[in-house]
Amino acid sequence: MDVGRPVPAPFGPPASSVPTLDFERLKAKISTYLRPEDVGRVEAAYHFSAAAHTGQYRISGEPYITHPVAVTELVAGWNLDAQALTAALLHDVMEDTSVTKAEIAERFGRVTAELVDGLSKLDKIEFRSQEEAQAENFRKMLLAMATDLRVILIKLADRLHNMRTLDYVRPAKRRRIASETLEIYAPIANRLGLNGLYRELQELSFMYKHPVRYQVLSKAIKAARGNRREVVGKVLTALEARLPQWGISAEIQGREKHLYGIYRKMIEKRLSFSQVLDIYGFRVIVPDVPSCYLTIGSLHALYKPVPGKFKDYIAIPKANGYQSLHTTLIGPYGTPVEVQVRTRAMHHVAESGVASHWLYKDDESSLSELHQKTHSWLQSLIDLQSASAEATEFLEHVKIDLFPSEVYAFTPKGRILSLQRGSTPVDFAYAVHTDIGNRCVACRVNGDLVPLRTELRNGDQVEIITAAHASPNPAWLSYVRTGKARAQIRHFLKSAQHDEAVALGERLLNQALREHGLTLGQISMFAWDRFLGDAGVRDRREMFADIGLGKRLPVIVARRVAEAQDQESGRPNVIKPKPLGAVLIRGSEGTAVQLAKCCHPIPGDDIIATIRKGQGLEVHVDDCPVVARRRGDRGRWIDVGWEPAEGRLFEAAIRVLTIDNRGVLAKVAAAIADADANILNVTMDVEQAPYTALQFVLEVESRVHLARVIRAVRVQPSVTRVSRLKGELRR
Repeated sequence: MDVGRPVPAPFGPPASSVPTLDFERLKAKISTYLRPEDVGRVEAAYHFSAAAHTGQYRISGEPYITHPVAVTELVAGWNLDAQALTAALLHDVMEDTSVTKAEIAERFGRVTAELVDGLSKLDKIEFRSQEEAQAENFRKMLLAMATDLRVILIKLADRLHNMRTLDYVRPAKRRRIASETLEIYAPIANRLGLNGLYRELQELSFMYKHPVRYQVLSKAIKAARGNRREVVGKVLTALEARLPQWGISAEIQGREKHLYGIYRKMIEKRLSFSQVLDIYGFRVIVPDVPSCYLTIGSLHALYKPVPGKFKDYIAIPKANGYQSLHTTLIGPYGTPVEVQVRTRAMHHVAESGVASHWLYKDDESSLSELHQKTHSWLQSLIDLQSASAEATEFLEHVKIDLFPSEVYAFTPKGRILSLQRGSTPVDFAYAVHTDIGNRCVACRVNGDLVPLRTELRNGDQVEIITAAHASPNPAWLSYVRTGKARAQIRHFLKSAQHDEAVALGERLLNQALREHGLTLGQISMFAWDRFLGDAGVRDRREMFADIGLGKRLPVIVARRVAEAQDQESGRPNVIKPKPLGAVLIRGSEGTAVQLAKCCHPIPGDDIIATIRKGQGLEVHVDDCPVVARRRGDRGRWIDVGWEPAEGRLFEAAIRVLTIDNRGVLAKVAAAIADADANILNVTMDVEQAPYTALQFVLEVESRVHLARVIRAVRVQPSVTRVSRLKGELRR
């Protein structure tokens, strides 16, 4: 979607049969596992998508429909159902054409429409920054994935096709997309066990993010391949001879490590390429689990194992369901050789992850266990979302959890928990349960009391000690590693801050109401309902919190509450407030009061104000066009006036039309200075000869002072017209 967004073409390429041929290939593929009526539904979606994208082209110049077809073909490789294939064909129509969700639901069903909606960006919403927009889009996609896993499978296929066609994008955008893929999409593919997709996304991202490094390393691998061919051949021959001697029937595959994996090892361990010896590995696929362990025994008898390099992911599978035995052996000429041993069913899961649910139906036990783990992870996303106030914070927590290098620790009852490497007992406590984490005060690791910041190691038994009235310590944020722990600690601290803000806001509003002869206890329920409805606030606590956090001014809120009380004062037992006067503005209140940029009021102007959410009071000139447009919504506006005071300066601008004579700028500037005004900025625009327009941004005390400046400028011989400028000042 980032790469394949349609671009307008000055002229379209000639009609091509390529999209039709692409779809025929896709149709042949899905016909092998879908019913004819489902194939018909997919074909109908193809024609609908092709019509919607008519006249749109990819940056490469291909008809845009080639992209949805390619994505659908990738999705079909996992044997996904007709709803998913239909959604893949339509995944860009809501974002890039006029087609609506309702129209998709009517034609292809509600489920397909929900899938397409989960894949569509939030283009209609304005965000403060590109980062916020990106984070919000990721949040939408990941939460849609938590509801229906097919969303992320289609999205990953979409990203893979975009990465495969990234050559046509400008270099800066290539690097941005490659970084995003490495940070988000590749780890998600890994977390879902889609190993082949994960590796290809990594390789493509590395190639586009660091093209020179990729080329250098690629050449080094090719050169080393010839040098190490003899070693690989010897090991392969030895394995093929040894395993039958132990009664093991096995399929042996030689494999070369991926470039990105080698590059990352060089960076993390600060090695040169010549120091990375284990660039080759072998995969041994055997019939059953006992054969896996027997194979490891035979290999360790054949070559010496490297101490500490044996990993049993069969007994303790990875979080994504991956199971295998790993060992590193010292092969011929002292070359390290990595070997993975697994069963055929484990191999299916290792290569296809959650997609093996659709691909393979023969091993329901391992697949159901994998789905249980995936469901737990998806549920954790929902928990993270509820504990994260903003999309950027949610994305940060998800990223943390997407880069696991597991540590396995045990509860006192023997339950195994998989945590990120570097995790502490606090992370462990939150992994057990949020309440355990919130009430954690101390811990025992392997029976010994240790500090909460202690890093856990594989095999540690951890006992968490809690106290009923304990609460999270802000210092924990400096050493916890898991996204769940970080999110829950922040959530607790924000809730505590919110409670304090509510209490403070309540006191401030009660104090401000005294000027109106009222207290909070005297405000009627009817007045509260009227005020909260006008302010668009859910309840009083939210209003008190906004005041306590400085988002609203207590004096303004008190005024609005008093107005609501006044309107309800006809009811029995409702106290009428004292008459209200205008709120006085100094103009130097800082962030709480802002002078509107659209009209730049200065003392002496007739003014009116409104409360803007999160920005305090915004003051406008009474005849400002913005005020005129919103005048009908009278409940938003507040009567204000200027507080008498001297010594404050305000920005104002004037436009001076002059005849272009020598020294005219100096004469006008001197006249402004003689009128005791500071010049902050001056710009010059050439008008139709012989006129020149000068724009001055000044500092003045009031409207009267500005009028004095304008009179002083107007009397200059070369000046033909002077006027005050409003709107955004040019600085």
